[in-house]
Amino acid sequence: MNISLGSIPSQLTGKMVTPDDRLYPRLRSTYTTVGSPAAIVLPESADDVAAALRFATEAGLKVAVRSGGHGLSGNGTNDGGLVIDLRALNRIEIIDRGSGLVRVEAGARWAHVAEALTPHGLAISSGDHGNVGVGGIATGGGIGWLVRQYGLTVDHVRAVEVVLPNGVVVHADAETEPDLLWVMRGAGAGAGIAIAFEIKAMELSNIGYAQLMAPVDPAGRTLRRWADAIAQAPRELSTAVLLSSRGSTATAFITAVVASDEPSVIREALRPLLGITDVTMRQAQIVPYTELVPWLHLHDNTGQMPTDTTNGLFTGLNSESARALVNVASGPHPAFLQLRSLGGATQDPAPSSMAYSHRHQDILAVASTFPPNGRSTLDAAWKPVTPHVDGAYINFESSQDEAAFTRAYPGATGSRVINLWQRYDPERVLRPKALRRT
Repeated sequence: MNISLGSIPSQLTGKMVTPDDRLYPRLRSTYTTVGSPAAIVLPESADDVAAALRFATEAGLKVAVRSGGHGLSGNGTNDGGLVIDLRALNRIEIIDRGSGLVRVEAGARWAHVAEALTPHGLAISSGDHGNVGVGGIATGGGIGWLVRQYGLTVDHVRAVEVVLPNGVVVHADAETEPDLLWVMRGAGAGAGIAIAFEIKAMELSNIGYAQLMAPVDPAGRTLRRWADAIAQAPRELSTAVLLSSRGSTATAFITAVVASDEPSVIREALRPLLGITDVTMRQAQIVPYTELVPWLHLHDNTGQMPTDTTNGLFTGLNSESARALVNVASGPHPAFLQLRSLGGATQDPAPSSMAYSHRHQDILAVASTFPPNGRSTLDAAWKPVTPHVDGAYINFESSQDEAAFTRAYPGATGSRVINLWQRYDPERVLRPKALRRT
């Protein structure tokens, strides 16, 4: 669909990018998906977002919302519709240093947030890349480098400023619009467009950072020892494990982050990892938190990393599940595999307190394939794992169909999410196409 300049609302003049604009190639796509939208709007206020929604509705355009563009589902762009790109809404404000309460707009990137908060001795556990946008994580979950000490990003969201699909701007907190706050913390994409969050940050400036590697046996004993070590470790320790294979031989590359700058605390936190099996410590140091999500990560998103991704949550690992995970990376249909340690503070909130309800699990496994391999290769690699999966995280799922919805929002949680999506977006303006019937 072509959009004429005469049809653009005066409020959005100068804020709309169409295919003949020189900026269009930089704005049309996400990190994983090349799109061809009819236009991209760059709102500078809540009223601009509301005007963009009204324009899309009147013009019959499907809507995609983008904060950072790293979303694996590709829902941050579309073909022939309108993309609402929030990058200009990127302000970060310290509301109350004493309590750690900060206001972060949805279009900020996590590199911006870390840079702004570090001088104040504050941090928010976020994604693992500085170019990731705040809005997607702070409405979907937020499993970051400090997750076992801090919990998920959504666990510390105290209020959200939301533009509803009908254009009404709402401040949702525990006293006003508690249902909207509930759904925005874990399933916000189908309810409204978050434009800003009030988040309680933690006291932190520097962190312990170590990189380790260990051989991985086909039977999965190494992975089970890692899981046992994390279960015994203090909350300060969070880890991410990348499995790399050469044929049937796999190696675990472990990134360990300790939420402390005290050498004694760092040494004690890392101790459980050193007993896994033939672990080699590549480096250990104390660095600013900004080193984990640096400005160097910032880049344009042009569809440069097409991928298919799925994931599963686990409650511990037994011999069968550990062996199945090793085979994802080194079996006949190999896929890229990452493991994240959960537990600790992620298990503090009640499962019913927000739309992200997975509170007893302690491991997240994420599998991805890249061209020329596609979804069929990923499904073949992941199929032996599925009997052991105990839920899923919506932000690490590229195929957001009804089955993925059920894994991410099981039982009563899913029913409540659907009911609230229907209440706040009865015309299903924001709901992903694959979930329009849900």
